[in-house]
Amino acid sequence: MKAFFNKSAGLLMLASSMIAAPAMAPAETLSLAHFVAPAHVVTASVVEPLSKGVEADSGGDLTIQVHPGGELGAGPMEQYVRAVQGVADITWGLSGYTSSQFPKSMIVEMPGAIPEGVTGYDMLWNALDEHLSDEFPGTRPLALWVSEPSIFIMRDREIRSPEDLKGLRIRVSGSVPGALVEAFGATPVQMPAGEMYNALQTGLIDGIVTGASAVNDFKLDEVANSYSVGAPLGHIMFYLVMNEARYEGLSEEHRAILDKHTGRGLSQKGEEGWNALAERTLLALRDNPDNTVIDLTEEEVAAFTEIADPLREKLLEDMGAEDVLAAMTGN
Repeated sequence: MKAFFNKSAGLLMLASSMIAAPAMAPAETLSLAHFVAPAHVVTASVVEPLSKGVEADSGGDLTIQVHPGGELGAGPMEQYVRAVQGVADITWGLSGYTSSQFPKSMIVEMPGAIPEGVTGYDMLWNALDEHLSDEFPGTRPLALWVSEPSIFIMRDREIRSPEDLKGLRIRVSGSVPGALVEAFGATPVQMPAGEMYNALQTGLIDGIVTGASAVNDFKLDEVANSYSVGAPLGHIMFYLVMNEARYEGLSEEHRAILDKHTGRGLSQKGEEGWNALAERTLLALRDNPDNTVIDLTEEEVAAFTEIADPLREKLLEDMGAEDVLAAMTGN
């Protein structure tokens, strides 16, 4: 009889503990797709902090499988659509590749739009809920940030004034830098970053407007030899987005972990990573005697600014988006 009661008590205790224990969230693996090589700055600055963070906090129950180099689709212009369609749960891309979708978000790309002491990622998150959310249909933004300031990357040409650009073909990443180089007298040529090397090597383009970090990521120093720094060329905006239904389908626990490692914090890592790589790249370019690195004088910068500032104001006025810029800067 005593053994019977001991066995019954043990079963009751086991049943009680099973009822009281919280339900464990099912293990989840999220797919993250991008179109560049694993060595690109996006890996160390954004992908690894996110994937390592969620895996550690979930005890391995929430993991991210990365598909670099276009494994889930090679076209960089289709990155956003891949997240919406669920081809990948999370995708990384450039807003400029589909400029018409992000007109308000890309205000942050405009020359002179980011005031001294203000970060691009803060500007984007400041305005997201009230002004920018409709530009991200079907997805949840996980990170939004901008590159370092763009520079001129040229082959056998030195750029010191807008006149030096007249008649040249300059690669741009989207509509904002395209309008800018056109105002300088050049012909903008929009193409994915992966095509820049061959286009510059073969003479399809004469130069590139992008950040110095791209020199490292795409080995542009092998085909370029002149770099002009300091002109008001704006920045490049990036996004990391997740399929909205996939996010909502996660357990509350996993959503909380994902939220902890995304948003402004992850955006800051991205922006700081791009800036740090740009600084290292410029130092290396200056150390190479085969390169000409031109630091524009105040007078030379002013010549570009006289064209860039009115263009920015016109673009804002045409969009009726002065309130968006004000929200971005906290005014």
